[in-house]
Amino acid sequence: MNKMESALSDLSQMDQLAAADSSIHGLHAAAKLISTVCYIIVVMSFGKYNLTGLFPMILWPVLLFALSGIPIRTCFYKLRIVLPLVMAVGLFNPIFDRKTITYFGTLPISGGVISMLTLMLKGILCLMASFILVASTPFDSICASLRKFHVPGMLVTLLLLTYRYAGVLTEELSLMTQAYQLRAPGQKGIHISAWGSFLGQLLLRSMDRAKELYESMQLRGYHHHFHYAPSRAFEIKDAAWLLLSLLFFILVRFVPLSQVLGSVWKQ
Repeated sequence: MNKMESALSDLSQMDQLAAADSSIHGLHAAAKLISTVCYIIVVMSFGKYNLTGLFPMILWPVLLFALSGIPIRTCFYKLRIVLPLVMAVGLFNPIFDRKTITYFGTLPISGGVISMLTLMLKGILCLMASFILVASTPFDSICASLRKFHVPGMLVTLLLLTYRYAGVLTEELSLMTQAYQLRAPGQKGIHISAWGSFLGQLLLRSMDRAKELYESMQLRGYHHHFHYAPSRAFEIKDAAWLLLSLLFFILVRFVPLSQVLGSVWKQ
């Protein structure tokens, strides 16, 4: 399996994860979308030195992974390319912020180290929350919820079609890569001399495929408005989940749970 086929398999696996059946999958897409956005806002609102206050926020995505039946290792595997970039955000903080603000035993810890760890944890938590939203909710349902929040229809349609066309583009790229490998056996990758023609052919094939898709949509009655997935009614369990999530976010943000639990443990 080449890299393009592996990417196509990853996209298909995400759709399979979203089609599973669990208590989290059964929640209304709007409830999950609102709670995810609020979670990200609360996580990013913590101060750069408030590492201990951020620790309780780990409980929310871990709970969602447990209730949805999606292994956490799947999340980190899917995000293996993005995670190193997130981890590298605050690498230079220890260089510019050397003021000691706490001690680990007798070891002094600078503010740069604390802020670096805080930024890394924030990035990981935001990625985990975004992943569990996409992995437990069909993308059509997410787009339908965005329209209910009055996000411009053209923007939502572009978002949905881009997501759907990513698989088509990857499939075309996989076919072209296989054809190139058959004509150049034993060669690793695509030679630099063929990059121009390869990208040109990919552009032409993509434009042809896009034209065919648009004509098919018009034949099926598309008139500049995409009919998103039918959304069910917002039920009591959805409102209860959303309310409990927001209460948990408020509690963690304004109550230093780490210090409270630490003092209770010492007693």
